[in-house]
Amino acid sequence: MATSTRVIDVDRMPRGGPRASCLDRRLQTDCTEYLDRDDVDPAIKRSVVRALERTGELFGNHQRFAAIALDEVADVPDPRILELGSGHGGLSAKLLEMHPTAELTVTDLEPGSVAAIAAGPLGDDPRAVVRAMDATAIDAPDGHFALAVFALSFHHLPPADASRAIAEGTRVAHKLLVIDLPRPPAPLHLVRLATMLPLAPFVPFVHDGVISSLRSYSPSALRALADHAGADVELRGGLLSPQVMVATRR
Repeated sequence: MATSTRVIDVDRMPRGGPRASCLDRRLQTDCTEYLDRDDVDPAIKRSVVRALERTGELFGNHQRFAAIALDEVADVPDPRILELGSGHGGLSAKLLEMHPTAELTVTDLEPGSVAAIAAGPLGDDPRAVVRAMDATAIDAPDGHFALAVFALSFHHLPPADASRAIAEGTRVAHKLLVIDLPRPPAPLHLVRLATMLPLAPFVPFVHDGVISSLRSYSPSALRALADHAGADVELRGGLLSPQVMVATRR
């Protein structure tokens, strides 16, 4: 009975965490990004993915996130790395570039994204395997990977699925690295949303950015999700930089 109550609590948990303020609880949404919808023109989805890839290149996110990931496997000679929710494959490509012996399994749930990645350079790289895969039900044996990476996609998952993804990521990999949008305190969150909302109806990338901001998890929420998944976590960053969570199986 206690386990059942715990599942319900996590499923209903606000994105701001179990003790989120009233204002913070209002700054979330059940709406989904274009990327997660089946009723959206594929061209719109592709435009969002391209924008994510270009902004990642422009601001150096691919290289920065790859460096964070490689720090976590610095003592592993030939690491097997799993990327979840890859989207465009930019991070995996950078990991292969920066580590001469790493092997990557590049995955996404969206068939169109998987097909596009497979048709590009990663599809021809002998150190990369491109697969469709659900982060909440990873098709791999226990401990198969040195590291699983989930970059800028974790917020797409509702709480119950997010907890399952932590459980699965720490099952198949020695460490799960989540890099995602920070959830600022509610007053700052309002300011961030106000700067984005005027363009949201016209620019698909900004539309998804607004929803992503509303669906981002706070540090206390990540701790609660990890605890429910039976994982220990280290959190760093946030507010003005990406939020980083490193989870290991308890």
